[in-house]
Amino acid sequence: MKSIKEYEFWFVTGSQHLYGPETLEQVAKDSQAMVDGLNASGKMPCKIVYKPTVKTPAEIKKVFKEASYDDKCAGVIAWMHTFSPSKMWINGLKDFKKPYCHFHTQFNREIPWNEIDMDFMNLNQSAHGDREHGFIGSRLRMARKVIVGYWEDEEPQTKLANWMRSACGYAISQELKMVRFSDNMRQVAVTEGDKVEAEIKFGWDVEYRPIGDIVDILNEVTEAEIDAKMAEYESRYTMDTDNIDAVRYQAKEEIAIRKMCEQFDYSAFVTHFDTLHGLDQLPGLAAQNMMADGYGFGAEGDWKVAAMDVIMKSMAEGMTGGTAFMEDYTYHLEKGNEHILGAHMLEVCPLVAADKPKIQVHPLGIGGKSDPARLVFDSKNGDAIVASLVDMGGRMRLIVNDIKACNPLKPMPKLPVAGVMWKPLPSLAVSAECWIKAGGAHHSVLSYDVTAEMMKDWAEMMGIEFLHIGENTTVEDFEKEIFWNDIAYKLK
Repeated sequence: MKSIKEYEFWFVTGSQHLYGPETLEQVAKDSQAMVDGLNASGKMPCKIVYKPTVKTPAEIKKVFKEASYDDKCAGVIAWMHTFSPSKMWINGLKDFKKPYCHFHTQFNREIPWNEIDMDFMNLNQSAHGDREHGFIGSRLRMARKVIVGYWEDEEPQTKLANWMRSACGYAISQELKMVRFSDNMRQVAVTEGDKVEAEIKFGWDVEYRPIGDIVDILNEVTEAEIDAKMAEYESRYTMDTDNIDAVRYQAKEEIAIRKMCEQFDYSAFVTHFDTLHGLDQLPGLAAQNMMADGYGFGAEGDWKVAAMDVIMKSMAEGMTGGTAFMEDYTYHLEKGNEHILGAHMLEVCPLVAADKPKIQVHPLGIGGKSDPARLVFDSKNGDAIVASLVDMGGRMRLIVNDIKACNPLKPMPKLPVAGVMWKPLPSLAVSAECWIKAGGAHHSVLSYDVTAEMMKDWAEMMGIEFLHIGENTTVEDFEKEIFWNDIAYKLK
């Protein structure tokens, strides 16, 4: 799977020849200093690459054409140090499809009150140069991020870094290949979707391979390979079972699934408890350990959530909170203390575990196979989001809810699964009503790292609908937003 560190972002500064060579030389030095400073900040997830100042329509068209065809370039950051007439940018921007950030800043923090003169004014014109540039972005109806603030301050740097992560999610989406070892769960609606539309809109290659292909590989797995995988399990997790044979079988399944994913460059996969012909167990520990290494996963054939899982994991690369496939399981409706218990039969990613997960073996009660090994743990406390991508027929809709995750309110000794308990914002009642009216799925991706703003940026890059349920959401306003969106998308 591709690391986001393999991508870079181009920093393009706008100016014009009006100011003379001395001013343009200083513009170049200032821009290079800003790029060096941003790269040295330690906040940027990818390298920012300085590009020479663009001063003519030809130079602008050339740099954006090169950015479009450079596989390493995941997006462009533009800044107008001086005044750059925006008609010069039309031919460069109109066909540019990669993520675009307009960084509204200036090189100097403060006005030099005693020294300011016309030379200074001619050099430092971002206050109106960026406003001129903002117009052409709006006139071209460009999807773009606008970040405002002094370039050395933490807040704009954080916003820029998060936008870069979203842009990497866009780039990874264009190359995403995933495999379905089963079809969608029979008669289930929300996990269905148009795979052709998904490839057109997101770039996803959603392939199908029968479970027998995994069985064929599994039958060739050696005891030595299983021993090595067991040693990995012992180093990562606490062995809390005497049924070692069940754990070894999960290791065998993981080795087989990994081999197929590596052979065909799949970064996400789905399984289904009702499609296990030739397997002794539903992959549980096997899927969880692969998710811990960055693979995306979806249960019951839910390929959309599997794709979102790997994309959001990629966006969060290097962060420590964790991102995981999730399912709304059941409610705690104690008045004034309402919570959601999220979990799944087996497959919750251990990246969100509060403590070292335990390997246990328990009956599953569904699927008619042997008792599967799985990781059991409680999740971390903290602010997080849950995100759901649904196909509304003619358009894709991304729904995000801000949540506060916590440990279970009480022990659940008879529920041997990994789980996350959370309080949705602004309340369970408002959150659930809005989620249901938006058509949100029971499967989602939960992340302690990726924010609602990052997902909004990603959705805008993708050109899809975005709905956010947060602390200030009301049902009335949310209903209006859905209504307006329905009208807007009918007009497109």
